[in-house]
Amino acid sequence: MGSWHPECPERLDAINDHLLSSGVMTYLDVLDGPPAATEEAILRVHNAEYLAYLKGLSPATGYAAIDGDTSMNPHTLQAAFEAAGAGIAAVDAVVAGSARTAFCSVRPPGHHAESGRAMGFCFFNTVAVAAAHALHHHGLARVAIVDFDVHHGNGTEEIFFDEPRVMMCSFYQHPFYPNIHRTEARDNMVNVPVDAYTTGFDLRQVVSDVWLPQLTAFAPELILVSAGFDAHREDEMGQLGMTESDYAWITDQLVMLAERTAQGRIVSVLEGGYNLSALGRSAVAHIRSLSKL
Repeated sequence: MGSWHPECPERLDAINDHLLSSGVMTYLDVLDGPPAATEEAILRVHNAEYLAYLKGLSPATGYAAIDGDTSMNPHTLQAAFEAAGAGIAAVDAVVAGSARTAFCSVRPPGHHAESGRAMGFCFFNTVAVAAAHALHHHGLARVAIVDFDVHHGNGTEEIFFDEPRVMMCSFYQHPFYPNIHRTEARDNMVNVPVDAYTTGFDLRQVVSDVWLPQLTAFAPELILVSAGFDAHREDEMGQLGMTESDYAWITDQLVMLAERTAQGRIVSVLEGGYNLSALGRSAVAHIRSLSKL
């Protein structure tokens, strides 16, 4: 979105570099360039008018602004299709049993994208596309989406607010961007706003006391993760106090839950994380836990 922008290509380089330097990459099966999502898959969670809007806005050269911090270049739309395609390919792999867990190292992020609106660096809601694919293509009855980004996944909430087959569990700094905070109660929406400077210890308590009882009762057949690492205490995008060990601990809890209810099946999709060192270290901790390394 421009050389000044925090949502930059170097984010994926940081993850790859830390996977290589830590030795974790040696133990991973890497799928490069899975097929892009089809329009049919996108339209399960986004409306046709919105897709037409993005196509019409996509520039031949330069940038086209959507809002003050979200813009498109000539490659953005294809990148969004391919990011969503990675989520679909990962779901297919874990449902088929060729992988137990998967991490999608993709850009742009997606959890702010609503059914008819791009915002917050997001165009297609990748994790929502993956969830809808699991429901419609694989016939799963219960899919959980866990979101630990510092920002609320308003798009995911909006898309699945009245979909009982999907349970969303999140914590997020509030008040904070995007300041879209639904107060209506839904059994499938377990979204917990927390104050700035909440510590990693306190966030673990949210997981233990709020998320896990609800997730256990829901008994998901697949767990999807909106893996934003901008709640790290070194990331200036927010003011929460997580560290690598907190991400690993949360992931360990999800792995144990998935083994009980979902045949171990977890697909994680990159969302935020803008301090490159903290992002790389946190993603490695998350992937180690997903892989039981």
